[in-house]
Amino acid sequence: MLESILITIATAATPLLIAAMGELVVERSGVLNLGVEGMMIMGAITGFAVALTTGSVWLGVFAAILVGAAFALIFGFLTLSLVTNQVATGLALTLFGLGLSGMLGEGFVGRPGLRLGRIDIPFLSDLPFVGRLLFGQDPLFYLSLLLTAAVAYFLFATRAGLMLRAVGDNHTSAHAQGINVVAVRYLAVMFGGACAGLAGAYLSLVYTPQWVENMTAGRGWIALALVVFASWRPWRVVAGAYLFGGVTIGQLHAQALGVAIPSQLLSSLPYLATIAVLVIISRNRRLTMMNTPASLGRPFVPER
Repeated sequence: MLESILITIATAATPLLIAAMGELVVERSGVLNLGVEGMMIMGAITGFAVALTTGSVWLGVFAAILVGAAFALIFGFLTLSLVTNQVATGLALTLFGLGLSGMLGEGFVGRPGLRLGRIDIPFLSDLPFVGRLLFGQDPLFYLSLLLTAAVAYFLFATRAGLMLRAVGDNHTSAHAQGINVVAVRYLAVMFGGACAGLAGAYLSLVYTPQWVENMTAGRGWIALALVVFASWRPWRVVAGAYLFGGVTIGQLHAQALGVAIPSQLLSSLPYLATIAVLVIISRNRRLTMMNTPASLGRPFVPER
């Protein structure tokens, strides 16, 4: 019983971790993209539709990544080249993604989809308790952990990561040092979009292999909150993702056990937990200001 609960928590946490890791890189570059929800939902419908049409789950995953990056490129062009407001543009991208996905997915509602299979490692997968939990998960679960390690290494152990953090902390000084601020931010934004698209594909190809309109159900907003919760540190995002995954699965089990609490209240627990965490974090302004990229959300126009 406990093993099954932990496995479902890992499954619920994985899309949050992937999407939040991409957004962490975006915000480290000084860009605030509130379009994560829209990119996730477009990744979900694209991954499901391509996988069902071609019969290849991996083609669906790849297509979702490309669509997420393409949507992020639209956001980048508007905010980095045309210097539109990042908050308004991100919100518009989310609304656009939700509407377009509903239209594109109309013909796929109710159709059974393909599921990305789990990896079965001989002997290790059969170990008691930890076998299925550690050695019997889907490939994207392991990819999410590798992605976290790669992002942590990139940001804090490479020259390119140092340049990206320099752009996020002070884009004027970075520009004066010869760093192409706009190019760095374009790459970061596209990486974040690719991760959001991958997270969406996870929802429709692993978590629940079907298409349901608005199936992201606010997970993009939770991913945004996770970045703040983690103080823009990659490994803290892992802890936050699994915490929120646990809350999500906990309320489902509570409903199944018939807990005498209205189901609507139980369903809102992940979002109430998000608000509570953000309120607690905001009380420590010194910690928040110390880790927040100083140029976050600020437009940059290179000198002519």
